[in-house]
Amino acid sequence: MTETYWNPAARAWRADRPSGVIEFHRTLPGYRPSPLVEAPELAAELGVGRVFVKDESSRLGLPAFKILGAAHAVARALSARVGSPGRALTLDELRPALAAAPPVRLVAATDGNHGRAVAHTARLLGLPAQIWFPDGLTPEAKDAIAAEGAEVVELAIPYDDVVAAATRAAEGAGPDAVLIQDTAWPGYEQVPQWIVDGYSTLFEEADAQLAQLGVVAGADLVGVPVGVGSLAQAAVRHYRSGAGAGDGVGVLSTAPIVLSVEASAAQPIIASLNAGELVSVPTSHTVMSGLNCGTPSEIAWSVLAAGLDAAVTVDEEEAIRAVHDLEALGIDSGPCGAATLAGVRRLLADDRARSALGADATVLLLSTEGRQANPLPEEDR
Repeated sequence: MTETYWNPAARAWRADRPSGVIEFHRTLPGYRPSPLVEAPELAAELGVGRVFVKDESSRLGLPAFKILGAAHAVARALSARVGSPGRALTLDELRPALAAAPPVRLVAATDGNHGRAVAHTARLLGLPAQIWFPDGLTPEAKDAIAAEGAEVVELAIPYDDVVAAATRAAEGAGPDAVLIQDTAWPGYEQVPQWIVDGYSTLFEEADAQLAQLGVVAGADLVGVPVGVGSLAQAAVRHYRSGAGAGDGVGVLSTAPIVLSVEASAAQPIIASLNAGELVSVPTSHTVMSGLNCGTPSEIAWSVLAAGLDAAVTVDEEEAIRAVHDLEALGIDSGPCGAATLAGVRRLLADDRARSALGADATVLLLSTEGRQANPLPEEDR
């Protein structure tokens, strides 16, 4: 098991935050903030003041958070295509504009939830989608993507290679295809950044919900599940910004510890942090299929290197236990989302974390998917 990575200087780093994103999401059919569930039983176990779980098991009709990034990026990319760069047109504005423009198809590679979110957004807009994925994806996830009406392409190769194949296909189609990928590499940064911007809604909601529940200063520790690092990038960006950011007064005392949680079978972020540079790692099968990525997103790396406080990895048994522990509390969480509970358990075994958090600390766990999105194998259910 990889040791905990710790960066005591992270909370001194500063970033800006995107604007207008939650306003876009409020125009989507069925929008409402996802629940924030308090879990006093976990607070007692972890020895902290309060624990909250941001439950993304039902988000805009899908069982995972990914639609926040996919819908925003699709809208930004297609808005630019129809002559409205600089903002995300609503879906109602986009439909007639697209009907008058040349045909276009959305293309994405996925290890589960992102591809379904792109396909779902395409269906809402009346557009075709082509979704590529590795053969290790669960049957339930494959069927869900196909049920959105997308053309599916399954390859018996690792996820990073599937991304490369989908990219080549989109490039080969020329202007008839738009690649909507949630990882960045040199020359492909804009769409992934729009996806990251889309995730900001989750944190805006959590801030408001915590304040309503009496936690005005916000969380002291935020656990984030990590694949290529895009959601963690959004988390770091959010919690290292805000009023007064950069002046060093009244900010550091309220900025939370941001924790990255990776599967031990796929740990490119902690490997890169320890190496001091972006590296790729080999991966193997994991129940945390949405985290099974071997290469960090190019645009996430510099943000995480500067502003991420801590990183841990968790194994299969820890994630499965966390799924069942959350289920016992009435919280629907798949293994990727439940990994944050397993990760906080591991972090709080580190004396550095214990000394940084008081007994009255507030912990926020991001549960990014429900069991429908990524069921456990039959033997672990």
